[in-house]
Amino acid sequence: MPSEPAGSVAPPPRRAVRIGPSILSADFLRLGEQIAAAEAGGADFIHVDVMDGRFVPNISIGLPVLEAVRAATDLPVDVHLMIVEPERYVDRFVAAGADSLTVHVEASPHLHRTLQQIAEAGALPGVTLNPATPLAAIEEVLPIVRQVLIMSVNPGFGGQTLIPAALDKIARLRAALDRVNPTCPIEVDGGVKASNIRRVVEAGAEAIVVGSAVYAPGVDAAEAMTALRRALA
Repeated sequence: MPSEPAGSVAPPPRRAVRIGPSILSADFLRLGEQIAAAEAGGADFIHVDVMDGRFVPNISIGLPVLEAVRAATDLPVDVHLMIVEPERYVDRFVAAGADSLTVHVEASPHLHRTLQQIAEAGALPGVTLNPATPLAAIEEVLPIVRQVLIMSVNPGFGGQTLIPAALDKIARLRAALDRVNPTCPIEVDGGVKASNIRRVVEAGAEAIVVGSAVYAPGVDAAEAMTALRRALA
């Protein structure tokens, strides 16, 4: 076999792709059922979107719903804080059941401290970027994060269409992480469905958040999860 060129570093092997439904699109009258259906379809985690109506133009859910999700599943619960001053609530969200907690660079002026706070509280620290935010905004914290979330839509509402430029951004982020934090996964949220999930993964994503592709009127969540897996096969 040919040897690696002198001075080159082989990229780390990719891990299995994880898929997690976002309950933002779920029927809250049947939340326990809907989580169970996604689990039956092979969900790897449950994603919880927290919106405050200030950082994003919508209000979603908070601590009581997170506690209900935690009681309804043994899967990891991945919480995405789309709120201003997230550092004020880190300990409470971890105590309510978050296994991983992701904050926005745009909302966290003391990002390094906030990521440390998440880790000290006992959750995996993650950072996310809006579509128009350049990767340079998180360059200084890439060595310490445990997850980077790329928003492939503008946050605030479910059911949007994936912004194509996100694919190149994912690839550039993967290259940057491979240099300084190769075990850190990239998560992608926004507009991912069976018709485009393969392209998102090929760009470098290892965790995929899906909303309306799994939770929508007339859609069986377990079958939708199976279709997403089939699209990756």
